[in-house]
Amino acid sequence: MTLIERIEAALETARPHLAVDGGNVEFVRYEPETGVVEIRFLGACKNCSMSAMTLRAGIERTLRMSVQEVRRVESVS
Repeated sequence: MTLIERIEAALETARPHLAVDGGNVEFVRYEPETGVVEIRFLGACKNCSMSAMTLRAGIERTLRMSVQEVRRVESVS
């Protein structure tokens, strides 16, 4: 399984939690030099006041635990 496939698989575990509130997340890119994954919030998550907490406590935590190469996750527009 490639690194990108592992990132996508980890995001799949987070998606059901986001979908409950009408949201989703999209993988944008991975920067190998820094270990940063860029994601885009979709649906209700785009304008949610809790998206920063979801990013750090939910998505980033899930990705870092599942994919050791990931050091940080950033949200892009």
